[in-house]
Amino acid sequence: MFHLAEQRVRSAFERLLREQYQFDAPVVTEQPKQSAFGEIALPVAFALARQLKKPPKAIAESLVAQAGAIPGVASMEVAGNGYLNVRLDRGAYGAALLSGETEAAPAAGSKIIVEHTNINPNKAAHIGHLRNAVLGDTFVRMLRASGRKVETQNYIDNTGVQVADVVVGFIHLESKSPDDVRALIAKGKFDYYCWDLYARTTQHYTEDPLSIQWRRDALHAIEHGEGVAAEMAHVVADAIVECHLDTMLRLGIEYDVLPRESEILHLQFWATAFEQLKQRGAIYFETEGKNSGCWVMAGSHFKDNAAEQDSKVIVRSSGTVTYVGKDIAYQLWKFGLLGKDFHYKPLRRYPSGRVVWVATDEPYDGPAPSFGGGTEVYNVIDSRQAYLQDVVAAGLRALGYNEQAERSIHFSYEMVALSPRTCVEMGIALSEEEKKQPYVEMSGRRGLGVKADDLIDKLIEKAKAEVDSRHKEKPEAERLETATRIATGALRYFLLKYTRNTVIAFDLQEALSFEGETGPYVQYAAVRARNILRKLEERGQTLPDFPKVLDAATLGRQLAFEPFWQLLLAASKKGKALEVALSSGEPAQVAKYAFQLAQAFNAFYHDYPILAEENEEKRNFLLWLAVYFRAELESVLDILGIPVPDYM
Repeated sequence: MFHLAEQRVRSAFERLLREQYQFDAPVVTEQPKQSAFGEIALPVAFALARQLKKPPKAIAESLVAQAGAIPGVASMEVAGNGYLNVRLDRGAYGAALLSGETEAAPAAGSKIIVEHTNINPNKAAHIGHLRNAVLGDTFVRMLRASGRKVETQNYIDNTGVQVADVVVGFIHLESKSPDDVRALIAKGKFDYYCWDLYARTTQHYTEDPLSIQWRRDALHAIEHGEGVAAEMAHVVADAIVECHLDTMLRLGIEYDVLPRESEILHLQFWATAFEQLKQRGAIYFETEGKNSGCWVMAGSHFKDNAAEQDSKVIVRSSGTVTYVGKDIAYQLWKFGLLGKDFHYKPLRRYPSGRVVWVATDEPYDGPAPSFGGGTEVYNVIDSRQAYLQDVVAAGLRALGYNEQAERSIHFSYEMVALSPRTCVEMGIALSEEEKKQPYVEMSGRRGLGVKADDLIDKLIEKAKAEVDSRHKEKPEAERLETATRIATGALRYFLLKYTRNTVIAFDLQEALSFEGETGPYVQYAAVRARNILRKLEERGQTLPDFPKVLDAATLGRQLAFEPFWQLLLAASKKGKALEVALSSGEPAQVAKYAFQLAQAFNAFYHDYPILAEENEEKRNFLLWLAVYFRAELESVLDILGIPVPDYM
């Protein structure tokens, strides 16, 4: 609602500036330094001062006189050297909230594609994958909450080196057939089994360097769909993908479609892209130097247009395409520029009812949705992949797709480490020196890795111990569900509260704390809001018909009390927080607002005994404010993907 009020003020002054001063530029609004100065501040007079050659204060006074009435605005005044302060009509503001008036959602319009998670389907997901998936999922939720049409993709690299290494392990180290592997899958925890096998295989390469030929042979067979290795890769990758989907669903993460690298090869996506790149001179065949015999992309195509930038190999001298080449083909398809499409089949239906589809190379006998063809593409990939993301965008520019290159956005993030005490709790042995460090980096080579499911299980275990101590009388299944929701909230909030360029040192104890900037703290505020209404029901009472008992005049009287007005303002700024978060690409902004909202509600809860209030008008108002707080808390938590427990 506050966002709508800001929009009205901005629009009114933008129109005034165009009509009176031929000044066509967006009007900026700010938060006044003190609440006593009003709700919205405009520094527009300072922007006009140079053009009009007048003091900002005189310009601001003229603007106030010319602005006329603006819906929802009670008054305007000039402050300082030329700031224009706006005071909202409190009664009208409250009445608009009560009637359900909100920001008009923009038309869904064109499609935004968000690709995230993208775990190699060769072993269990780890903690680093969780940051990718939670960031991507939350960004999707933010876009959908703002009314945008979004498609969530999870790219499956099922023909890559990592899958080939697991295939090598099964065939050469364990002498297993595809049917033997299917039997292993049926036993469960297949992703854990492959985690260990992958480590053994990479260690074997070190001990026997000649065995690296096994990898080359497996890769060739997989890419060409030939023999036992190709069948084994298909079985392994498909089973691991199912494990990954199960892991992510534990955190409420769903997808629309899973494009697969095997289909990019089998359906000639790369071959088509390769021809485009050659025909348009985007790549050239190198005949000398270190890249002799390769197809390369010139450094001049990169965004900084640096001619001295090293050329990037797209096709090796052996004729095999680098995976960035396949990524260029994939990016072209995302924008609908390739002239080709996958076939699709349904893979599973989530409990929410959403169906996730997977790419195939054979037509599906039934109706299937249309995927791809977005106008903006966000690739959620860690910051270490920045150069390769630049190469993909350079490929689009080299083909003449400059607009699409600009709308190819690398949604980057930094790594996740663990605090030393969390390493100990997760059973990771540390040296004395490591125990003194602020965080411990994960390293597969050193055996420092935490599987995502193990971390989630540990969080649930610790949350349940707390729930058990507080609610022994509750049924076991109910306590487990409550602990699971708390653990989910703790993990997601911790991964979201830091800006994307921050290295995270995940700490179990800090994440699960009920105090401070944590998921459980925000969840607790939502539970408290629910409890007010539950206590009302236990007394045999019902909520009043708010529109009948709270008109604009009544709301104006109650909101004249400054603490009430500030509480309502705090509770009604979700749209503003969402706007800031989307414009900055920082889900952390929504997490921060959730924490501020919880703080405001907890202050309200402590300061005003609602059900004990004897004044009927005030009691009705307080009840409505509690209901509104609850709705906004739950709405913001839903954007963050955080469930609300029944109790804590």
